[in-house]
Amino acid sequence: MSEKNPSRAKGAMGHRLQRMRDHGMKPGFRTDEDDLPSEQVVNCGWGRLLFGNTFSNPEDLVSALRNERPDRRDIAFYVRDPHVVVGMAPQELFLDPSHTYRLNLSTYRAARDPRKGFTVRRLSSRSDAEQINALYAGRGMVPVSEDYFWSQLDPREITVLVAEEDETGTIVGTAMGVDHKRATGEADLGSSLWCLAVSPQARFPGIGEALVRRLAEVFQARGNPHMDLSVMHDNEQAIALYEKLGFERVPVFTVKLKNPINEALYAGPATEDKLNPYATLIVNEARRRGINAEIIDAEGGFFRLSYGGRSVRCRESLSEFTSAVAMSICDDKATTRRIVEAAGISVPDQMTAGNGDLSAFLNRYGSVVVKPARGEQGKGIAIGLTELADVEAAIEIARTFSNEVLVEQCVTGQDLRLVVIDYKVVAAAVRRPAEILGNGKSTIRDLIEAQSRRRSAATGGESRIVIDEEAERCLASAGFGLDDVLPENQRLAVRRTANLHTGGTIHDVTGETHHSLIEAAIRAAKAIQIPVTGIDLMVKDPREPEYHFIEANERPGLANHEPQPTAERFVDFLFPLSLPKAVRDTLNRDLS
Repeated sequence: MSEKNPSRAKGAMGHRLQRMRDHGMKPGFRTDEDDLPSEQVVNCGWGRLLFGNTFSNPEDLVSALRNERPDRRDIAFYVRDPHVVVGMAPQELFLDPSHTYRLNLSTYRAARDPRKGFTVRRLSSRSDAEQINALYAGRGMVPVSEDYFWSQLDPREITVLVAEEDETGTIVGTAMGVDHKRATGEADLGSSLWCLAVSPQARFPGIGEALVRRLAEVFQARGNPHMDLSVMHDNEQAIALYEKLGFERVPVFTVKLKNPINEALYAGPATEDKLNPYATLIVNEARRRGINAEIIDAEGGFFRLSYGGRSVRCRESLSEFTSAVAMSICDDKATTRRIVEAAGISVPDQMTAGNGDLSAFLNRYGSVVVKPARGEQGKGIAIGLTELADVEAAIEIARTFSNEVLVEQCVTGQDLRLVVIDYKVVAAAVRRPAEILGNGKSTIRDLIEAQSRRRSAATGGESRIVIDEEAERCLASAGFGLDDVLPENQRLAVRRTANLHTGGTIHDVTGETHHSLIEAAIRAAKAIQIPVTGIDLMVKDPREPEYHFIEANERPGLANHEPQPTAERFVDFLFPLSLPKAVRDTLNRDLS
């Protein structure tokens, strides 16, 4: 700085400060920018984080973005003059439709009340990495190679946190933080949060908040002045969380490369029709392949897919390739049972209400299930009934859903759903009933309602915990009522049915399911002659061969089984020629 011309020096400093403010910086950052490292790029595993404020020329930033790997997603953050950068390559780049929020770490205060039921810690094992990638896949995020986690990630620059359930050891949340000061050689002194993901099956509240807070505490302890994040402009739930924690929106912009991963961000809404998650998953997969999707009735989940001269109407995963006969077999649970039993499938004993000695049947098995002969989504089902009066009352409730009611031997175990597409099992998952965790303060009713809101938010409104006779009966069997206060840390199942529509959760076990269970599901599908179905078995353990067939669903919810490629296999089945020839040749070799 020249002492002979202090006004000129002051002006130069002012220009530097203004440029730093334009980059999203605040006073307190280094201003001797001639000495700062330029063109700073950090490898985050899922792609590169390009610090736009360290690129002196827009042309250089455009060139760097063009070097993105095909399977990665690079992000140019703190871009100065984003309109100029995008204008240089409008066919290749786009302005990300996200807002940037900033947490001032100098005024941030840590939470005093620790969350219960899970622990936030650092990534520490290959199992952690595998479960993180499963969370990424379930949220449509780019996976990270294990080599990156173990040989390329510098923990001084990048912090990866996980939220682990204390009881099961399952990873139900993750977040990644970048220390800008260490990663850029002090070209930027802040920090940022990326890849916040929480499992839709998470049973405990506050996981996302706990991950954000822990990361803020890490960077606060290091002296970083702030922590930034980028969030989609219409993600109201996430924005509400960040604003609650003290984040404020700042004028910082992000530029990305147009690629298949980012397509939904720059191509605009695929349709103005609001489809449910089950139909949306299939329609999006079809459109990615260039298959035309015409929405017939959004509310009902009806659409038509057209490709190469073939046109197929669908309702979610139910297509024209499922015959009316197969559908009617699945619709009648008594008929389904007879058909699969004839094919050698193990089934529980069953009787039709009103066509036999109900008392003798109950005495024989001690515990029974009452369910409508026709119905779906777990409606009208009562499980584990041991008293004749309760059975008779449940039969009357079930008759409001179907004239014919079934009384079935109650078999205990885990509820296993296997998705069969083209007579191959493509996904297997254990479904668990809705449950709550006591805090010693809230009533069971309030805990159920809070958990129901979380399940609804995580599933696009598809899953809610219904408070009805079945819920009250389940609570009573455990010695509780709706207005009782559940003791702190006590876990309580609030339904016996594990149906997702009534608040149940689903946990992938595809890679560990016993081959006997897979074979039973395929035999059942072939007996019904239904090419796409969800086969429900009651099993002792997914890794063991014992089972009882429960029912077959003609319209399984494929969105419930991510990260398994259920939608991909469904579209493969409908339009095999939509696969690239190399993939078709490989599949043909595998099947020959």
